[in-house]
Amino acid sequence: MKVQLENIRSDQKSSFRLLHNPKLNDLFFWHFHPEYELVYIEGADGTRHVGEHISRFQQSDLVLIGSYIPHLNFDYGIKGNYRKEVLHIAPSFDANVLDHINELSAVTPLLKRSQYGIAFHGEIKEEIGKRMKQLHAMDSFDRFLEVLRIMKLLSETDPANYELLHNYPILSDKLKSRQLRLQTVYAFVSENYTRKITVTEVAGLLNLGNEAFCRYFKNVTGTTFTTFLNQYRITQAKRLLLSGKNINETFYESGFESLSYFTRVFKKVTGENPSTYLKKIKNEEKGEIHHG
Repeated sequence: MKVQLENIRSDQKSSFRLLHNPKLNDLFFWHFHPEYELVYIEGADGTRHVGEHISRFQQSDLVLIGSYIPHLNFDYGIKGNYRKEVLHIAPSFDANVLDHINELSAVTPLLKRSQYGIAFHGEIKEEIGKRMKQLHAMDSFDRFLEVLRIMKLLSETDPANYELLHNYPILSDKLKSRQLRLQTVYAFVSENYTRKITVTEVAGLLNLGNEAFCRYFKNVTGTTFTTFLNQYRITQAKRLLLSGKNINETFYESGFESLSYFTRVFKKVTGENPSTYLKKIKNEEKGEIHHG
């Protein structure tokens, strides 16, 4: 199974980045990143695939994933209405913050345990899930304080209420060695996906010819660069639609040159056309408002 390096960007210099209710259920996104990740999902049964661990969760799941541990998006293949919150914690948070604040020293062992992958159960899962669902409505300062509270609660959790997903820490040194090259490509795409990107200019970033780059990229990620670029743009398009953009704004801002091509790629990646997806979003929002 091929793994992708996810390039996580934040518009602000922050220790945390929150993805509120991202919907990637139609994408098989087996990936890793240097950031720690706390993910909460509810309202669905799904697959928990973290490192070498594979199991099923029912109704909800709360998992803390360590730095560079490959994992599958928890909503892959899920149908129907569900909610998901994903919190990314900067890899420098331990050294830059925890090491300098004695009151937070209990959190350091939690992050070390996260290299095993941690699944939480029972009341702590419900409590943290409730808190994570409120994060998106907070300003940056209150969110920072609430994340610290969440991490404190998790660090104090009784071992009976969590399980380590591996018997040994997953450090992925081999994956780290691939980071610099893939990071260069991912960062370039992240900065330039709104315009036309050619294989030639991306290959040039790695000092490779076109054919050599295409072989390298397919070997490392398991997909072609064109397929990756289209999937990346569709992911951005879905986020734009979730933010309230209309279809015409979305296809242009996500880097597609024509509406017809955007519609064709969107349906190939997601299994439905943009108008159907947009209608589904609006229906889900109405249902969420209706149910409180």
